[in-house]
Parts: sequence; C-alpha cells; structure tokens
Amino acid sequence: MKINIAIDGPAGSGKSTISKEIAKKMGIIYVDTGALYRAVGLKLVNNGVTADTEPPVVEILKDTVVTIKFVEGAQRVFLDGQDVSDLIRTQQISMMASKCSALPCVREFLLEMQRKLARENSVIMDGRDIGTVVLPAADVKIFLTASPECRAKRRFIELSEKGDNTPYEEILKTVIERDYNDSHRAIAPLKKADDAIEIDTTPIGLQESIELIYNTILQQVEKKGQK
Repeated sequence: MKINIAIDGPAGSGKSTISKEIAKKMGIIYVDTGALYRAVGLKLVNNGVTADTEPPVVEILKDTVVTIKFVEGAQRVFLDGQDVSDLIRTQQISMMASKCSALPCVREFLLEMQRKLARENSVIMDGRDIGTVVLPAADVKIFLTASPECRAKRRFIELSEKGDNTPYEEILKTVIERDYNDSHRAIAPLKKADDAIEIDTTPIGLQESIELIYNTILQQVEKKGQK
C-alpha cells in the first residue's frame, strides 16, 4: 500500500532529522523539500540575483535543473548536475531559500517535482506547505513545532559541532525572522493544515520525539485502514 505523510513546521523544529529516522523505520522515501528551495537559493546567490522581484528569478530558472537522487536511501540534491547537498546548508542559503520560496515562479517550478515523487512512491515529505498545498490529500499530516529559543539552541549546537561559531543570539534572530517571513508570505504561507496533528517537541528530546511521531503516524494509518 502506498502512503504519503506530510510533516510541516517552522525552521529548526526537527522536521528533517525526525522524518529521516521515521522513513528508515517505515522503509519509505524521505523527501526534504526545503533542500530544493535551498538549491534554487544557491543558484541565485551564485549569480548575484536577489529574490526581491520575480523577473530576474524567472530568467535564472529557465536554465536551472534541480533533481533529487537517492544514494543508499539518502537524499542528495543536484543543481545543474552538481551535487550541492552540503553547499546548501549555510545560514546565507537558508535565508535566501526563505525569500525565494515566497515567489510564485519558484513554487511552481518545484511543485510538480514534489507531487510526482509522492504519486510514484510512499514518501514522508517535510516542508512548510506540504499538508496545505503540495499534498493536501496526504494520508497523515503532522505539524511539528518548538519554541524559537529551543530551535535556536538546537541549531547552535548543530553548527558548533560543524565548527561554525555563529553566536546563539544571531541564530535566534534568524529563526524569528524566518518564522515571520515564512508565515506572512502571500503564497503558500507556513500554517497548520486543518486536519493536521500538532506536536510540540520543546519539552522532549530527539529520540522521544521520533517515537512519539512514529507512533502517531502508525495510529493514523491504522485508523484510515479501518474506514
């Protein structure tokens, strides 16, 4: 049986980490949609293009190819034939991804790719508008959240482990700014789908979060199977 699971939530809520682990447990494909927007953001940065207006972005997209490949079960993102999976994980690219994701041309550019993956595979897909726009008929929808301070602390630890010394205060400022941008954009803003289950991971650790969300998904799948 094919199953589609939508995981939405703000930046740093743990969507990617948790979704990856659940995908492994369930033996399905994990799709990090944020990485697709980051790839577009990287293309814009590399070409000195801002995301303030659509026309220059439309021109860039005409010669842009973003693809996903799964290597030993792990998602790798390719931009114009180059594996950019590691290059897109910077604060600068994160902010550009947030800006360009507000543009209709960028969302349209990536929308069909995401839906095609879900039509052809059992997937757990995370992002900000998966349950509301990309996969409105998903079998299970989860809205994952945590306080800005909690998310900034997690991001600070993650970056520190990679040798990035960005101050916590700067990361918290970025988290709050991105929350505002994502939830106030005119096109497909970050919001909880009406039929999504909201889970706040602020008070619990990673492993407990994984188990809680995994069990929630199994319960929802079982309920649907009984209808």
